[in-house]
Amino acid sequence: MMDVVLLGFRLWLGVVMVAHGVNHARSLDGTTRWFAAKGFRPPRPVAIASALGELAAGAGLIVGLLTPAAAAGVVIVAANAFWAIHRFAGFFVFRRPDEGWEYVATLAVLATGVAVLGPGEYSIDHLLGWAGALDGWTGLAVVGGGLVVAAIQLAIGWRRPSSD
Repeated sequence: MMDVVLLGFRLWLGVVMVAHGVNHARSLDGTTRWFAAKGFRPPRPVAIASALGELAAGAGLIVGLLTPAAAAGVVIVAANAFWAIHRFAGFFVFRRPDEGWEYVATLAVLATGVAVLGPGEYSIDHLLGWAGALDGWTGLAVVGGGLVVAAIQLAIGWRRPSSD
């Protein structure tokens, strides 16, 4: 049953991330303007990296390939979104204009759980014999590395816009 639940978690997270990545890629000019308005610099490369990162993380989760790294990708996106945008609106997602942080926190917690519990039997990681080496403390360490990457990205490429 645990493998079925992990598959469900991976699939849902993967679909959410792929949908976000497709949305960002489909409207790259709009995504670039949005990132610029939120204080990300340089906005075009950030928009491209965001779209590609969301697509890669989502695809990795869907098929269960390098699952902790894919889960860390979700955590990177969620941490950036939390720090740069959602934390200013409070907890609840229905608050405007930027919505609260409950949604991005839920994605990050679920992704961390997947990284720690591992990809499960229904994954490419399992087929390749890697699943046991990619769970537990290894999964947690990879997600921790993702948080470090997010912090570096924010320190280098984000400043709170003066209008916020």
